[in-house]
Amino acid sequence: MSISARDSKSPKSWCTGVNKKIFCQKESVNADRYCEILDRLRHAVRRKRPGLLRSGVVLQHDNATPHMAKRTKEWLEHYRWDIIPHPAHSPDLAPSDIHLFGPLKRHLGGKKFEYEDELIDEVRDWFSKFDADFFTRGIYSLLPRRQKCIALHEDCIEK
Repeated sequence: MSISARDSKSPKSWCTGVNKKIFCQKESVNADRYCEILDRLRHAVRRKRPGLLRSGVVLQHDNATPHMAKRTKEWLEHYRWDIIPHPAHSPDLAPSDIHLFGPLKRHLGGKKFEYEDELIDEVRDWFSKFDADFFTRGIYSLLPRRQKCIALHEDCIEK
């Protein structure tokens, strides 16, 4: 999930919404839970980037059931958040799949963890090593991928 100011050109206006409290929890996410996550994200943005909410928010998320549910759509309409369409079956347009989970998988490759808490600590430590520019690059890498997807008439899987 990624959000940005509606008309901003500045990389600093981008904010990636990886919620660490949700990242390691063992619960499924339904529409109600997803709206709670969006509420927390909205409050965090208000605290950390107050002008971002006033200028409008553009959100990218995939087509998972909680994201497409009526409850979620109502929440997004209520707060006037715009959605960047995400074509079905297009993992190469998800910033987390490309920019985060690939490198994380390589980092964790071959390591063994006896306890779940060890894994969680390792993942948190890995995320803490990156500055905002790392996440900004991930967001901006989407534009050429999206343009390629459009050129290929929504057939977005790179072969």
